[in-house]
Amino acid sequence: MALPSPPPLGAKALPDGTYDGQVVAVTGGGTGLGKGMAVEFARLGAKIAVLSRKPEHLQAGLAAIQELGAASIAVACDVRDPEAIVTAFDEIEAKLGPVDVLINNAAGNFPAPAEEMTPNGFRTVVDIVLNGTYNCSREFAIRRLAANRPGAILNIGATYSWTGGPGTAHSAAAKAGVTNLTQSLAVEWAPDGIRVNCIAPGRFPHDDLPDHMTRHRVGERGDNTIPGMRVGEVRELGWAATFLCSPYASYITGHTLVVDAANWLRRSLVMPEFVPIREQFGQHARATGKAQAAISKTRGDTI
Repeated sequence: MALPSPPPLGAKALPDGTYDGQVVAVTGGGTGLGKGMAVEFARLGAKIAVLSRKPEHLQAGLAAIQELGAASIAVACDVRDPEAIVTAFDEIEAKLGPVDVLINNAAGNFPAPAEEMTPNGFRTVVDIVLNGTYNCSREFAIRRLAANRPGAILNIGATYSWTGGPGTAHSAAAKAGVTNLTQSLAVEWAPDGIRVNCIAPGRFPHDDLPDHMTRHRVGERGDNTIPGMRVGEVRELGWAATFLCSPYASYITGHTLVVDAANWLRRSLVMPEFVPIREQFGQHARATGKAQAAISKTRGDTI
């Protein structure tokens, strides 16, 4: 037994036309969960701006939206660069109109033991996930405030923002910042009609996930490591996103919605055997490579 399967692909969680006339900008919207969310907004009538640094991702996202017959554009943008964001918003406004809904989906991650991460690697993930979310949210709010118009922002968080997690020191720290930022901005901008919420996704396998990010593959829907006994379908996350940004959620702001079949709440009377992160990565020494060299140099060891 498992949680029931969701309605079929193509079903909608909200009435047709919920987003008619609205412009939805999705950072990292060319692949994976970003593309899945963009598709669901498009099904409900939204005009979609897909933002990404990579041309191939832009084209993939654009193709998925155009297949539905929805108005859409692809906009090259690095969310780490505030000036690039200004340019991107200008382009969206010129071609589609002002952005009504912003989905801060762009992210970066690579699981690794903390001592194996370079400072630049750590900084890059934080810059994309946390700073990028702030940069885009700020630009969105500046424009909505100037126009005296309401709006909705949806950030993408993670359940390990509350717990931390092995191999994710950079991403967990950044996502914790996103969770906190969601709450702070919600309070600040509520008087101006701008809602800010967050989704923390569970396991949603899709074709765009690199091998190092998951052992799950599309088509493998059962999973006895999850209380719900199955992984999520990307459209389920899309339905949650379209609800939180819709008029039907007009009194919800500052909230993080966990969509993971209760996985992050899982507990056991007897916990499974603990496996150190380095053993999970096949590194049985305390540290390897550059990390070991750096540790030895710091201690004055001879290597």
